[in-house]
Amino acid sequence: MIAERLADVRRRVAQAALDAGRDPADVRLLLATKTQPVDVVREALAADARARAKDPTLTAVLVGENRVQELVAKGPSLSGLATLHLIGPLQSNKVNAALRWASCIESVESLDLAQRLSARATEPLDVYVQVNVSGEQSKHGVPPHEAVALARAVAALPHLRVAGLMTVGARSDDDGVVRAGYALLRSLRDELVAAGTQTATELSMGMSGDLELAVAEGATLVRVGSAVFGARPT
Repeated sequence: MIAERLADVRRRVAQAALDAGRDPADVRLLLATKTQPVDVVREALAADARARAKDPTLTAVLVGENRVQELVAKGPSLSGLATLHLIGPLQSNKVNAALRWASCIESVESLDLAQRLSARATEPLDVYVQVNVSGEQSKHGVPPHEAVALARAVAALPHLRVAGLMTVGARSDDDGVVRAGYALLRSLRDELVAAGTQTATELSMGMSGDLELAVAEGATLVRVGSAVFGARPT
């Protein structure tokens, strides 16, 4: 079942890219594995490996954890099988634990956090600056008008490489509202690159229910959970 769902998500991403006049290879897939048992995650990675063996043009999926404690718990079993990202909030007292397993932190939303990561990273670390494009209080991220300045400040820190921007789409049934938020993130990315942060080309946006809208607006990484794993375990 997971293999079929994963293949279906890949088809959705590819079709969305083609509809937008983009190369499907420019959009990577990240499996959001919050609360998923490690055996289920390994099953998905095995399915991905089989798919890539049949089609070498496919790029390996990434794995993203929302919680540091889950990242730490699953890390030993996933090490060597997938590249791990932290996609949820990171508290300063958990920086060391996160750095042990995550090769990328997608949830940098303050200079203080970035400075702590920079001070404790022992090798170059990819980070994304998280932006709250919808303005919803329930969502994490820096306000859009502060995003470029923060990203440039983060990029100036040693050991950190700003790979791009990340956001969680607006909670709305109006596709226009959701898509406008993604368009805003793209414009901020373009402004950031134009200002000199040449590494910041990535856009991590879009999830199971709205990935087509995100791809249409330039997403280079979509974070998918339920579309591959089904309903999230409690």
